[in-house]
Amino acid sequence: MNTKISASITAVGGYVPQRILDNATLEKMVDTSDEWIVARTGIKERRILEEGKATSDMAALAIRNLLENSGVKPEEIEVLILATSTPDNVLSPAAPLVCHKAGLVNAWGFDLNAACSGFLYALSVAASLIESGRHKKILLVGADKMSAIVNYEDRNTCVLFGDGAGVVLLEPSHDAGILDNIYHSDGGGVQFLSVPAGGSAEGTGQQTLDDKRHYVQQDGRTVFKNAINGMTSASKELLQKLNLTTDDINWVVPHQANLRIIDSVGHNLGIPKEKIKVNIERYGNTTAATLPLCLWDFHSDFKPGDKILLTAFGAGFTWGSTCIVWGELKNK
Repeated sequence: MNTKISASITAVGGYVPQRILDNATLEKMVDTSDEWIVARTGIKERRILEEGKATSDMAALAIRNLLENSGVKPEEIEVLILATSTPDNVLSPAAPLVCHKAGLVNAWGFDLNAACSGFLYALSVAASLIESGRHKKILLVGADKMSAIVNYEDRNTCVLFGDGAGVVLLEPSHDAGILDNIYHSDGGGVQFLSVPAGGSAEGTGQQTLDDKRHYVQQDGRTVFKNAINGMTSASKELLQKLNLTTDDINWVVPHQANLRIIDSVGHNLGIPKEKIKVNIERYGNTTAATLPLCLWDFHSDFKPGDKILLTAFGAGFTWGSTCIVWGELKNK
């Protein structure tokens, strides 16, 4: 009998805003075309959160979706980890606000920012809290309101991002859960993908506002190349560490940043497309939300015992891969 405690995903949930920003609408906003966007990114539409609402609102709605569909009561939740790059406010974390809005009266919470790798990094943190025996029910949310930091006059970035939130419930298990992970980071990557102003390095002033330095700035070619190399190498390193081959992997859930990146990583790993989960055409890049939204969208395809490889790359640079064994879900 396996006596080791693992952290298993036992329920999933998600939320995407109702408003759809499709490529036809973007054609009227910036110099671009549906053909250009689809060919280079695979994105056909993305969701945009309404004005006056924030990341915490999406996270709370995703949690409610999970609780309603799993039968878990909000007071049972002990910890909330919120992976996000777009908290509601500077200084105060959004996680306690999410706990308040979702009715998690017995949970303590905190934010974790690793950009597009945030959910992956936070999965390891949540797993450690479960494996230690300290906690038995942890919610891990990936949520970002990217529309708040995207310049809709910049055709190179505004076509890429959308808003959304996904969540998983982690509980102790002896026959399913997280097998292992490989994570890396390189601070030299900040110069290629970041929001330059608004932090402690460069505060807010009239000049930074005029220069639009509070919006996402990206060197697309450099990020594209590093994303493919990072996700490929981390996945190979992890499979070798676990003594697994790609034939042992039932599904790959990659970060949804660009369909060409996803296809290249799959090709480099020798994994057929039918094993790779993709929903980027509907949501765009929702940053920390892409992985849990995929798990939410496709959970009915996953069977207990399936080995799932998750991999991501994000600003910072941050990247890595995690392998999990899927367990029984409480979702109705």
